[in-house]
Amino acid sequence: MPLIHCETLTMTLPLKKFFSALAMMPAFAVCLPAQAALDIGEPAPKFSAPAALDGKPFTYSLASELAKGPVVVYFFPAAYSTACSIEAHAFAEAIDEFKALGTSVIGVSTDDLETLSKFSSQTCQGKFPVASDATKSISKGFDALMQTRPDYATRVSYVIAPDGKVAFIYQSLNPEKHVEKMLSAVKDLSANRDKKQ
Repeated sequence: MPLIHCETLTMTLPLKKFFSALAMMPAFAVCLPAQAALDIGEPAPKFSAPAALDGKPFTYSLASELAKGPVVVYFFPAAYSTACSIEAHAFAEAIDEFKALGTSVIGVSTDDLETLSKFSSQTCQGKFPVASDATKSISKGFDALMQTRPDYATRVSYVIAPDGKVAFIYQSLNPEKHVEKMLSAVKDLSANRDKKQ
């Protein structure tokens, strides 16, 4: 369908229908999935951030982890919220599968480090680190801030290949499928790497 300018619509549609159609546009836009700024194949922003693993604070470096293998970087809105706890628990339960594929996992939220330190030992069961993006700079770099609530990260997961490029993206506020999608993507990445060797 060709793009029609609003001026054309006002001439071809009765005024009442035009305003009715116009009123529906914001509702339709809300239904559309947000598009990640990073496309597959693009370099992921390298970052270092205050993080915690099993309650112990440290400085996390994406570059250091990529030197060891692929990295799943998953963003979540808020520690201890129901959906974020479900997702963190699912990643903790699957961490051995990720490790078997030579892959590490890092969770990122805009929560402060004190909150994430507790979350890392309780909900993440000390199985993987979580990083604090209190300044929101990491979330901005990955286009992972909620459009409607920009103080919070949205729920989006990335697989970053060892070359630092985005290999896979999955975005959904529903926490249920993130681990499954990330594991599948890492398996595909591993299979493709084996074919090239």
